[in-house]
Amino acid sequence: MASKTVLQLEFMTDLNQRVRLNLPNPKQPVDNQAVQQAMDLVVSKNIFAFPQGQVVKKVGATLVQTDSTSLA
Repeated sequence: MASKTVLQLEFMTDLNQRVRLNLPNPKQPVDNQAVQQAMDLVVSKNIFAFPQGQVVKKVGATLVQTDSTSLA
């Protein structure tokens, strides 16, 4: 069985659209305070350009784990 972990950072833009950054294989254990600080930096520095608009606030972060099993 293969397991994958992705840290999803979700933000709101000035056009009232949600955008998500997916970070594969985050360092474990994930430090909530470090994630919040990184998200604040993304908002304050406007680091990324999205077609959905400029990031204006953070919405939340989610750690997603998926398992898969080959059948053949």
